[in-house]
Amino acid sequence: MSESVYKIVELVGTSSESWEKAAANAISKAAGSLRDLRIAEVSAMDMHINDGKIESYRTKVKVSFKFDGHH
Repeated sequence: MSESVYKIVELVGTSSESWEKAAANAISKAAGSLRDLRIAEVSAMDMHINDGKIESYRTKVKVSFKFDGHH
């Protein structure tokens, strides 16, 4: 395996349906602007509650991508 460097960013995705959809929304959005995504690690999940009902699911993910040295 060749030597590489990866950068990690933390994102929070939201969904009115599920934590899985919230994570997928975060990855989908990241894929639109970051190249060569590698790994996504779920670091936290929570919910926004309004009037005793779940209003939205939130999933915090750490996403890694190959770092090419540009800012």
